[in-house]
Amino acid sequence: MELNLGGSLSRKQEQNNSVYKVVIIGSGPAGWSAALYAARAETNPLVLTGLELGGQAALTHTIENYPGFPDGVGGAQLGELFQKQAERFGAQVEFDRASAVDLSKRPFVIQTDGGKQIQAQTLIIATGASPNHLQVPGEVELTGRGVSYCATCDGWFFKDKRVVVVGGGDSALEEGLFLTRYATSVTVIHRRNQLRAGAILQSRAFANEKMHFIWDTVVTEIVGKDAVEAVRLKNLKSGEESLFPTEGVFIFIGHTPNTQIFQGQLEIDENGYIVVDKRMRTSVPGVFAAGEAADSLYRQVVTSAGMGAAAAMQAIKFLEEHEA
Repeated sequence: MELNLGGSLSRKQEQNNSVYKVVIIGSGPAGWSAALYAARAETNPLVLTGLELGGQAALTHTIENYPGFPDGVGGAQLGELFQKQAERFGAQVEFDRASAVDLSKRPFVIQTDGGKQIQAQTLIIATGASPNHLQVPGEVELTGRGVSYCATCDGWFFKDKRVVVVGGGDSALEEGLFLTRYATSVTVIHRRNQLRAGAILQSRAFANEKMHFIWDTVVTEIVGKDAVEAVRLKNLKSGEESLFPTEGVFIFIGHTPNTQIFQGQLEIDENGYIVVDKRMRTSVPGVFAAGEAADSLYRQVVTSAGMGAAAAMQAIKFLEEHEA
């Protein structure tokens, strides 16, 4: 298979595989919601799960703002429920990742990491987003040795240790509060003098005796030989630099949409988000996008699920209008 730069692929060796009416790339709330709606329309959609089953939501310990769960629900548990419901109505699941696409004509062609070539009459992109990195010395070298982007995944390893959380939004506080289950202290380092997180999360964080805050400060280096030993800090107002001892660094400074393989084939804005209209339609007819791959504003589980449902409804309408 010849792959072109930018994620597109050649059709020279295109196989005569069966053509799916709907293919969904991604298995977060947007992907599963799209799968549910497409399956209930009896299109037997195919879901390419990607590397993270359930998307970013599955890495969240407790989701408290998704309707229908007054006591909250685990992110992984919610993803499992989404999947079970979609499969109940006929959604097919492929545990593989899309590595290249050709959107130049229908049926669209998707190449996977597993070497499969899949054809689709309509495509719903729900590839989500990946955590941003600090891009400072020591970060790459110490990832997995004290540097983490998922408290739910790695919190247990920091029992009775001191950790820092970098960021000031909902994710930073949610994961920071989770870390207080294990760590002796959790210090939030934020580049501003006030948090961006919701009021309830802020109240909980300020009330937690294990939570501490360093304001107007950035991490300029993560220090350690075989494991994290400290972070080098710089106060943005005074310019003062200091070394802060810690055994763990959890980074929550936003996400970048996973849209690289669609570059040059779809309209994408300067921040990497796929441009869609109010009906989730992209610049290519028959291709739709939902969730954090297209949402730069809300980025919530509930809004992603709603976008996925809308994308599937529009895909079904597209199929009806373009039936031979």
